Formats: sequence, structure tokens, C-alpha cells
Amino acid sequence: MPLLLLISINIFAQPKPQHDLVFDTLAKRWDEGIPLGNGWLGALIWQKDNKLRMSLDRVDLWDDRPMPEIDKLKFKWVVEKVKMNQYDSVQKIGDQPYEKYPAPTKIPGAALEFDLTKIGKVKKVSLDISNGLSVIEFENGVKFNNYIHATRQVGYFGFENTNEDLIPELIIPNYNTGNNGKAGNSVSGQSPERLGYEKGTIKKGIDYILYHQPTWKDNYYEVLIKWYKFPGKRIVGEWTITNNQPASLPALNVLLKEPTGWPSHIDWWNDYWKRSSVSIPDSILERQYYLDMYKFGCVARSNTPPISLQAIWTADDGRLPPWKGDFHHDLNTELSYWPGYSGNHLDLTEGFTNWLWKVKDENKKWTKQYFEIDGLNVPGVTTISGKPMGGWIQYSMSPTTSAWLAQHFYWQWKYSKDKVFLKERVYPYISEVAHFIEQLTESDSGLRKLPLSSTPEYNDNNIRAWFLDWTNYDLALVKYLFDITREVYFFSGHENTTRFWDNIRNNFQKLNYDTSGLTIAVNQQLEHSHRHQNHLLAIHPLGLLNVEDSAQKTIIENSLKRIEKLGTRQWVGYSFTWIASIYARAQNGDSAAINLKRFATNFVSSNSFHLNGDQKGGEYSDFTYRPFVLDGNFSFAQGIHEMLLQSHKDFIEVFPAIPREWKNVSFKTLRAEGAFLISAKKENGVAMEVKIRSEAGGILRIKLPFKTWINTGIDRSLIKVINGIAEMKTTKGHTIIFKNAFE
Repeated sequence: MPLLLLISINIFAQPKPQHDLVFDTLAKRWDEGIPLGNGWLGALIWQKDNKLRMSLDRVDLWDDRPMPEIDKLKFKWVVEKVKMNQYDSVQKIGDQPYEKYPAPTKIPGAALEFDLTKIGKVKKVSLDISNGLSVIEFENGVKFNNYIHATRQVGYFGFENTNEDLIPELIIPNYNTGNNGKAGNSVSGQSPERLGYEKGTIKKGIDYILYHQPTWKDNYYEVLIKWYKFPGKRIVGEWTITNNQPASLPALNVLLKEPTGWPSHIDWWNDYWKRSSVSIPDSILERQYYLDMYKFGCVARSNTPPISLQAIWTADDGRLPPWKGDFHHDLNTELSYWPGYSGNHLDLTEGFTNWLWKVKDENKKWTKQYFEIDGLNVPGVTTISGKPMGGWIQYSMSPTTSAWLAQHFYWQWKYSKDKVFLKERVYPYISEVAHFIEQLTESDSGLRKLPLSSTPEYNDNNIRAWFLDWTNYDLALVKYLFDITREVYFFSGHENTTRFWDNIRNNFQKLNYDTSGLTIAVNQQLEHSHRHQNHLLAIHPLGLLNVEDSAQKTIIENSLKRIEKLGTRQWVGYSFTWIASIYARAQNGDSAAINLKRFATNFVSSNSFHLNGDQKGGEYSDFTYRPFVLDGNFSFAQGIHEMLLQSHKDFIEVFPAIPREWKNVSFKTLRAEGAFLISAKKENGVAMEVKIRSEAGGILRIKLPFKTWINTGIDRSLIKVINGIAEMKTTKGHTIIFKNAFE
């Protein structure tokens, strides 16, 4: 047992050994490395040249300087230019600075390297996702152990059985190499030299290295590495990265009293995996699911900035990260948090709403400056402090971004039923968003409409990306916004104003559809294969259309037929995972599973990272590049959840979209709206049992997956069954079990 781990590592964990990452060599690329993280710090372990390399990162390492020129934009001016068919001037201010300037941007931290010629030949590389421990075994008996503590801002490494004096070498980013650096683009990444930083300083002692790097203005960060030699051919090291504060690590005597905090680290992961689990008969999908949920546990915490494009795993390729590693709210941040709600990790999804609340004043300032009205909107692309970054302004400055982000406040309440959170956060946030949309929309023949509408990235960044009438993306979001506004006002004690919001909601037109299903916009069908599924937002995640209604079911099915007809050649990875959830909402489990399988076999790296493009040379997509972003990973996990459990229709349904071949399926304590924890199982294709725990009390409405049942936990006479939905009152902590009666 290594010094790092002086206690047993046997813990309760849902992941199985077959879900772990196991290789016989080190990865030769950073985006195939072993991923470790705790929301604040991240590491990737791989091989560069003949060195064992650990790429080190911290989530809030940012160059947060304002984007030049962006404050010149005004929405009214954009509307005027679009109507005059003069868009070049808009692009010059709104988009070109994003490509032209290297900052604002996420920035890399540093790396550690060990000389492999002193260590030996690699025999096995593994990551135990149940506890985040990576072990590299060498043919000569040397072992290299790594993990990042789950709750402390410190990472640990250790060597066993080594006769060599393995001193780490610190590799710093090329911020200052004596030249100006080459300009790149938003996908390939800019050169770090272009940021103009002063040269960092490195201090070395016999057992430590300290790196101090000045960044923009008076900001800086530090990287500290310390190591200790012990009898028995062992070395133990620790590292940290700090942002705008001096780096420090525990003294050696502290380290020996509680060896690297392993017990508290294990406690966190033990609790994480106890929250929920799934068991499905497709080994590829189940393994990808657990690897993605492991990554969710690595990148999300209640007190961290939200999950950006790469979160704590900034590209280690000598360049700044793709798309500046920023916060994209046209789908990326939203998709990234989906599995946290149904996966019963509300403590982690809370990080998103905490950050949105923190940057609210900055967002309101921008709303007033750009739209010239009061209320709250959020730039579709932001820095870590919530400032606008520009880009394709159809989505980077969309008028409906905050309507989508409002859903996460709503979900945080609906899945928890936290009354305090409802009154102190949900009500004020959604209220300000609703007031903004109310002021921005104009009356046209008795119906409200936006001055300009768009749908993210359709027709890219030319003037045809704007529509003078509603797109389904914008329309679905505002209709949903006023639905939840009414509900939030009612349950937060403002019942007398619900009629006001009803009237506004009723002054929007119906969703746009024709025989092809949901269209892009009024009189604009989906014309070609397209990576975004945003015109289908009304199906998932908003749930404005549901298959229980026969007319809506037809719209849903026609929409999916249109998607199938146009094909997937212009899709990227997240396109497949999002459409899987849409298929699940259509109760088509076979197609949901097919699309998840395509993602898991074609659009991920060997370490399970979503790489956007088709990694098998274009089998399903013409995009074959490999920029890493996390949204596809986490929307994959939600695709599995949607197949197993849905609760968006005012009732809970288990196994709503199970493929025909899946005979043995189960899940434990997935979370449903209403703060109900649901467990269920099928054996030999037959639903056997459903267990519900009411966390907050209240009315339970559930569609049971069997015709007759026996139940415990509630008197049968207290259950009302209407149209196949069983309804009953529950109290806080109440557990009810239904079992198939086989009649």
C-alpha cells in the first residue's frame, strides 16, 4: 500500500472496474490523458516526448480584461442595420474582436514532468473512477499514484519502489518567449505570447518549486509543488495553484498526521456515488455514462464558477483554449448541468445558479447598456465575471439567453422544493428576466414579437441568421419563461399578479410548425443538416410539447422525421446526445440509444472526452476536427436519465423510453421534479418494482409501469387513479413502494 493511501480504499461505489480507464501505455496527447479534478483544480496525465507529464489547471485562471469595442454595440442599431441589409458594420464590432484579440480568455496553469528514462517502461495506466485515483505501473515495479483531493485545493502524487531521485520539472506556459506569438483563431486557439504578460519567476529549493506569473493588470497566479522522501524508496508530493493569493501547502508534520487527507477525499466520492446509479444492458453506453458522471464530479461544486467549455482541463498544446474556454450560454453551460438535477446532485448544480446570481449586477449593467431597457438578460458568451465577449452576436447577445438560464433557477427549486431558495433567488431572478422580455417585445397586430429573432448558429454569422419574425428557439423560450414566471409568482406568495403574466403569455403566437414539424422560424423550414437542435427546444428541455397530446405528438414525430431525412453530416458530438433526449421525450428508446451509441463510439477520445468531430474519419459527420468541450459528455448522461425517468409533464414516468432489446434495467434514487427520489427495476422485460421517497412531502402523481400492483407505505384507499396516473398525498420522508401484482 503506497504512503498516499494508508487506509483501505474499499468504499461503496456504483461504478464497476469495467467502467474504469485502463491502458497499457501513456497517452501521447493531452486530450487523451487521465483526467483528475475537484471543481477548482484539474490535471491530465499523459506522455510528451520522453517525459511523464501532468498538465495542471485551475478553474478561475482567467484573463478577464474587457473585450475591446464591444460596448459600442446597441441592439436598436443592430436592428436598424439588419433591416437596411448592412451587416458588415455590425460584424466589425460584434464579432471581429472575438477573433482578433487573444483576451479575454481562460488561461493555462503549468505542467509537471518526470523523466521516463529514470523511471522505466510503462506496464499499466489506470484510473479508478470510484475514487479518482490514478495509478501508473512500470515494468520494474515502480508505481506512480495521483489524485486531487475532492474538497481541498491540493493535488497529490507519489512514487513507490523507486531507486531514482525523481525531482519534478516545472513547465510553464509560453507567455513570454521573446516574441509576439502567432495569431490563431477561436477554434485552434491563440498564442499565449499575445497576452503580453511579464515573465514569470521561479524559485527552487531542495524540496519545492514556486512559480509566480503576473497576468493582466495587477493580477497573478502561483503554482507550488513540494515533495518529501521517505524510507522504503518512496516519494510523496503535493501541488496547488492559487489565484491572486500566495500559494502555500501543509507542512510535513501535518501531512504525516493525516496522510494527504485520503479519508475525507474518500468520504466525498463515497457520498457522490451513493446519490444515484443506473444499470443498463448496453456495456458501451453504461461505461460512457459512468465516465461522464465521474467527470461531472470532477468539474462541479457549489462554490466554483460554472462549467465552462473545458472547465478545469485547459488545452495543453502551447495555445490558448478553443473558443477561449469561455462560458457559452447558447447551449454549452445548459447542457453541462442537465444530468445533475435528475442525477440527484443538486449540491453541484447549485454552483451554476450561485454564479449567475453573483454576476447578476454585471449582467444587468450590460442589459441596460446594450438593450437600453431595465431588467435582466445575460450575454450568450461571457467572461468569468459575466462580461460580454461578443462573437456571433445572434447568440452571443441574444435577447432570450436569460430565459433559458432562468430554467436552471426553476429546476433548482422544482427538484428540491426549497421554499427559501424559491423566495430569495428564484422569484427575484425570474422576475427581472420576465420584466426585461416584457419591455423588449413589441405589440404587432395584438401579438408580441421581438424586434429581431434568431436561432443559434443557423446560417452561421451572416445576415440570413436574423429573422424579422419569431424563430422557434426564441419563441419557445419566452413562452416557457412566462409559464414558469406565473408558477413562481404563485408559489412565492404573489398570487394576485399571476393574471398579469397569463395575459402576457397569451399574447405570443403559437409555435411555428408545418408538415415538416417544428420549423426554424415563421415560413422557414429546417433546410439542411445542422449541429444545433435549438428549433426543437420546445420538446426538450422545455417540455412545451408532449406525446400525450395527439396533435403535439404528430408535430414531434414530423420534426424527427425531418431531422432523419436531412441526416447528420453537419452534426457534432453534442448533436447526437441532445437528439437522444428529444427521442426519449418522443418515447422512442431505440433511436435514443442509437444516437448515444454513435456518440460514444465516434465522438469521444480514448479517455472519454467529447472531441466535437467524428474521430472515425467522417462516418457520421463531415466535422472531423477534435476541439474538446464537455457539453456532449454531460448531455450524454442526461440522455440515459431521460430514457429511464421523466417528470416534466406534471407526473412522473419510469422507463418512458427503453429500447426493445433492454430486458433488464434498473436505477436507484434518480431525482424527479417535486423532490421525489425514484428507484425502479425491470427484469426479463417486465417492470417489477417502483420505490418513491418523498423528500419534501406534497402531492405525488406517477404513471406506474404495470396494470395491477401491490403497495406498501400508504393505504390503498388514499390512492386515486385517473387516466392511468396514480395520485396520492405524501409527507416529508415518506417512502412508498409499488410492486407488480402480475394479474
